[in-house]
Amino acid sequence: MKRRSLLSLGLGSLAVAVGGRYCSASKDASLSEIVFREAGAPDSTLAQMGSLDLPPNIGDKLFEFAAVGDVGTGKKGQYAVAEAMTQRWRSSPFPLTLLTGDNIYESGEIGRVRAAFERPYATLLENGVEFYAALGNHDFRTNRGEDEIAYPGYNMLSRYYTFTEQSVQFFALDTNLAIAKGGRTADWQKQLQWLKRELARSPAPWKIVFAHHPVYSSGYHGSEPTLIASLTPLFAEYGVQLYINGHDHNYERTEPIEGTTYITSGNGAKLRPVDRSDWTAYAVSKLGFNTFEVYADWIVVKAIDSDNVVYDVAAIAANQVPVLSTL
Repeated sequence: MKRRSLLSLGLGSLAVAVGGRYCSASKDASLSEIVFREAGAPDSTLAQMGSLDLPPNIGDKLFEFAAVGDVGTGKKGQYAVAEAMTQRWRSSPFPLTLLTGDNIYESGEIGRVRAAFERPYATLLENGVEFYAALGNHDFRTNRGEDEIAYPGYNMLSRYYTFTEQSVQFFALDTNLAIAKGGRTADWQKQLQWLKRELARSPAPWKIVFAHHPVYSSGYHGSEPTLIASLTPLFAEYGVQLYINGHDHNYERTEPIEGTTYITSGNGAKLRPVDRSDWTAYAVSKLGFNTFEVYADWIVVKAIDSDNVVYDVAAIAANQVPVLSTL
């Protein structure tokens, strides 16, 4: 996008999802960690982002949730991120976590669920944290993901489903159905009709959609034209503020695109390099996860690495009134 929607709120060095800035790129020595920072933000600032001032008059935090994706290896990287999530939970408890797909590598074999899910997140599960999963392309390989849908620990009410936590309504999609034949399948069209109906009747002030495949991405797989064509009009019409996905093994946060911020949270166990696009607010190939602090009028997004260090923060407004940027 050559021109983007933004609203400048003057919140100092805190990134604001309705008013971001172009990012300057820099490369670390390792190809596996390519970082794009807010212009002028040094490493020391990024390391301290967790303590930055919040938007003025933000009010009381209602609750917090987490998101992590492409996790199901049962290997060292997954355990490192899971431990960081546990440390975060101990200091700031969250009741639920979104799984953005590829929950069990390599092919969604439910016999591996203990190694790929129950053991890494044992402490969180024992303390009542509920996980809500979407199906990834690897999960789809075995029985079209039906075994995972039936597994109680993933809390999947169906192949696609919705649930509400306080002021947030979540909508989980199976985007595997969109990738087949470019979305020209009866299953995907039926899902779109369901999503449109559920969004239209939702009274929730916050609407968050999560799925496996990215809509906009600068990662290895990149943006998905089928999802851009079929989902973004619905998001704009019904005020979806956030779309959270996996598939690309990195973290990326976009500038708001027609009122929706897109977050790739696919760095929960293994990595690939990530590039940048002109709508990229922040991108990095680094193991980690995300938390989302929900307030009445804001959601504060934090990207946290496997050492439990916050390296990106953004505040997203519930009611975005975008104006054209001159940047």
